[in-house]
Amino acid sequence: MGKILETKELKKYYGSGAGIVRALDGVNLSVEEGEFLSIVGTSGSGKSTLLHMLGGLDRPTDGKVYVGGEDIFKLKEDELTIFRRRKIGFVFQSYNLIPVLNVYENIMLPIELDGGKIDKDHVTKIIHVLGLTEKIYSLPSQLSGGQQQRVAIARALAAKPVILLADEPTGNLDSKTSQDVLGLMKVTGEQFGQTIVMITHNEEIAQLADRMIRIEDGQIKKGGDPA
Repeated sequence: MGKILETKELKKYYGSGAGIVRALDGVNLSVEEGEFLSIVGTSGSGKSTLLHMLGGLDRPTDGKVYVGGEDIFKLKEDELTIFRRRKIGFVFQSYNLIPVLNVYENIMLPIELDGGKIDKDHVTKIIHVLGLTEKIYSLPSQLSGGQQQRVAIARALAAKPVILLADEPTGNLDSKTSQDVLGLMKVTGEQFGQTIVMITHNEEIAQLADRMIRIEDGQIKKGGDPA
């Protein structure tokens, strides 16, 4: 075990002068390998911006992000894209499934786009753990919201990412389904050795993680380092 993810004085500013917005204002954060971390904050607190930086979707104004000890923003754009595809799994509030592809095809799509070798046993196991075995030939429109989110989680896990980043993954789900989906994320995280970082405004959901930190006005107010 060790640090898998770390930020050093991470800053993201928009605008300039009197109108400057400090979306992130010197964030220092470290996440242990295999940890399930939740980041809680209100709308506009900087949590989504932070998640985008951790996943290399957006470049910071200043500061560093290390994944497995590698400074990801030293990578060129095309290298960063490949790194993201192979090392980071994303789960968003909107499921982003392709409507004309069935469940199995949706899960396999990112690996096929990357030209990667498919570990069919691994994918079958994920599908089983997430309770999707009987749904693999269904189209997204034939699934409930909770089932669609489980497909999105399966798709994110299929490529064996080092880190799973979840942005309000239960935002479109009722509370019972939210608890179920989060429970499954925890189980799959433990089974497949994933490190999970989830952002949410829902404290009840956040408390299901191993550790919870709070972000306000672009700064961490509570718990940036593992205990």
